[in-house]
Order: sequence, then structure tokens, then C-alpha cells
Amino acid sequence: MNQSTLSAVEPPVSDLSDPLHSLIRQGARELIAAAVESELEAMLKHHQHRCDDQGRRAVVRNGYLPERTIQTGVGDVEVRVPKVRDRSGSGIKFNSSLLPPYLKRARSLDELIPWLYLRGVSTGDFQEALQALVGDQAKGLSPNTVARLKAGWLEEHVQWRRQDLSQKHYVYLWADGVYSRVRMDDKLCLLVIVGVTEHGRKELVAVEDGYRESEASWHEVLTDLRSRGLQRPPKLAIGDGALGFWAALNKAFPDTRHQRCWVHKIANVLNKLPKAVQPKVKSALHDIYLAETREAAHQAFDRALARFGTKYPKAMMCLEKDRDDLLAFYDFPAKHWVHLRTTNPIESTFATVRLRTRKSRNCGSRDTTLAMVFKLLQSAGRRWKRIKGFQLLRLVVDNVEFRDGEQVVDQPKHAAA
Repeated sequence: MNQSTLSAVEPPVSDLSDPLHSLIRQGARELIAAAVESELEAMLKHHQHRCDDQGRRAVVRNGYLPERTIQTGVGDVEVRVPKVRDRSGSGIKFNSSLLPPYLKRARSLDELIPWLYLRGVSTGDFQEALQALVGDQAKGLSPNTVARLKAGWLEEHVQWRRQDLSQKHYVYLWADGVYSRVRMDDKLCLLVIVGVTEHGRKELVAVEDGYRESEASWHEVLTDLRSRGLQRPPKLAIGDGALGFWAALNKAFPDTRHQRCWVHKIANVLNKLPKAVQPKVKSALHDIYLAETREAAHQAFDRALARFGTKYPKAMMCLEKDRDDLLAFYDFPAKHWVHLRTTNPIESTFATVRLRTRKSRNCGSRDTTLAMVFKLLQSAGRRWKRIKGFQLLRLVVDNVEFRDGEQVVDQPKHAAA
């Protein structure tokens, strides 16, 4: 056997050093082939009644397209897509949904790229970073390739922000503005809204850039949602103390209740206190929002104001001014309270964005930053779970009254004696 024949049959070096990896790749090839064959059989069955002028089946198998390689998390996998022949001349072709014609890499890799970018990996270091994770297949991810992907993400965001919302009804909304350094001395405020549908699923509703958190910027975002068909007002909106959002919300959805985020409120109060007293005040604030009833929460509120008001009037004034909005969650199902007291769905996701900002002096252009954040939130949204007690959302939508987290049941009226 000559040297050229040997090179044609020898497995890659990585497979020789890792038999398990080779086995996984082989299994992936077989699974993909079986799945594509299943798609083909379904397509042939759908057209089995078509016949040509001679009475023969019009749509039949006709070999395979040239073999190509797909980049996946288990390495490069060689695939072959079958072809069909249409004897009727109708132009029927086989297109695999699993292996579209221009697919070069698995979607999981495309999701990994924005994640690495936001973790602080620069475009020029992508190959080295990905090679440690997925092997030699990372060689195809040049800086130019990554740049083209980012351009595609920006276009995805443009198309996404135009989608029709007339069939959507978000029962709860979380809103937050997150600042990111862009081009050194310019500030980009990312305005993000996440909603909960009447079926309990969290969805990304808006990702826009604005000037700080001004009323005009938020009003533009909310007005755009309404213009795309979002007419039914949310029952409750959760956000921080930025007055711009609440003023804009009152104009766009005047019937929506307000709930101030407790995480933001606690941070604002503690910032006005000496470090030595912060643990005591923080414990007192926990007693407020963890109370089982609104009355108990008001009592804890009064105790905190009486205990710390004399020495720290500015901190207690910051707490007192939003009392009603801080306790709005008591008028909704108790199983939902853990979701309604904070803007955590947005804050937890944006921890990665803030890390990226610290890693580099700036995040590039405004458009690039917006595209990166959109892809990150879109990827995170696939892992969002339904909220607890989502079955109770139907009662909230139907305006059933809740008091201290429990449904109010009308008491039977007794006839007068």
C-alpha cells in the first residue's frame, strides 16, 4: 500500500489519541444519516401518488450530493445529503431541515461565539479559544468569519424588532436599563424588557439603545411595542427607581400596576448608610418583603423607619417614598412573589455583559454592542423556565382578586332573619 492510500484511510491524529472521541463522531455520523433518511422517506411518501406520463412514480431517489463537513461540538462530521429526481418536471427537490444547503457549523457553535465575545475574548483570539474546546475545526473561524457572523446577528435583531405582537399578551413585564461603555467617553444605555406570557413562559420583548434611562427613550420603546400590536396592557411591571420608565409606562399602559425592584431599592438605601450599620438595615429590609401579609410588611416597614429614621433620615426617606410600589406584589398570587419582587431575569443575564465591559475598554460600536446583547439574551431565553404557579396566570388575566397572595373567595350572603 503506497503512502497516498495510507493517508486516505488513516484517521485524524486526534481520533488516534482519543478512541472515545472517534466513536462519538462515528455515532454522530450514523445518527445524522438516519435522521436525513427519515426526512427523505417522509418526503417520498408525501409524493408517492405522483406519476409521470408512463405511470411510473414521479419522485424517486437519485444518489447523493457531494460529501461535505459540518463543524459540531464533537468535531468535524462528514455528511451526505441524498437527492431526488422529479420525472414530472414540477421542480420538486429534497431539502433537509436538519442539514440546510449552506449549513457549515452546528448552531451550538454559533451560540458559543457571542458568549466568548461577551466573556472578554477578542475577535483575534477566537481560534485559540475554540480550539481548546472543539479541536481543529476552530481553524475555520477566522476574524473575518466572526465579523461576518456579527453582521448577521445585527440583521437578525433588525428583523426580530419588527415582528408582529398582535397575538401576544404579557401578564408581567420586567424592565431595566443597563449601561455599557462604548467608544470610551460615550455611554450606551441598553433598554431591555422581558415579559411573561399568559402560559407562564418568559420571552424577550425589547432590546434597544437609548439616552440614559430618560422618559423619551422608554416612551419610544413602549410606543413601538404598541405600534406592532401589543395592545393588551400588562397587569404588573417590575423595574428599578428610574423615573423615566414609570412616566413612560403611565402614558403607554396607564392601567399597569407598578412594582419596584427590591434588589435595587436595598442597594440604594444601603448606599446612604455607613458600612457598620448596613447589615442591620439590610436584615430589617428583608423582614419587610419576606412578610407573609401586607399588614405584617407594613408593621416591619414602620419598625425600620422608627429604628433608623432619626440617625439616618436620607436612607429611610429613600425607603419610605416608594412604600406602596414596593408592596404591590401582595395583590398577586403568592407563588409568583419570588418572580415579582426583583428584576432578576434581566440582572442575572446582564452579569455577563458587565464582565465583558470590564474586560475591554469599550465594546465597539453601538450597533455591535446591541447585536451582542441581543444574541446573549436570545441564547439565554432558550433556557428560561416557566414561572412557578403559571396556572394561576389565567386568574390574573381574568382580574380575579388576590389578597396577601391568596385568591379572594366571595363569602355567601346570609338572608336576613
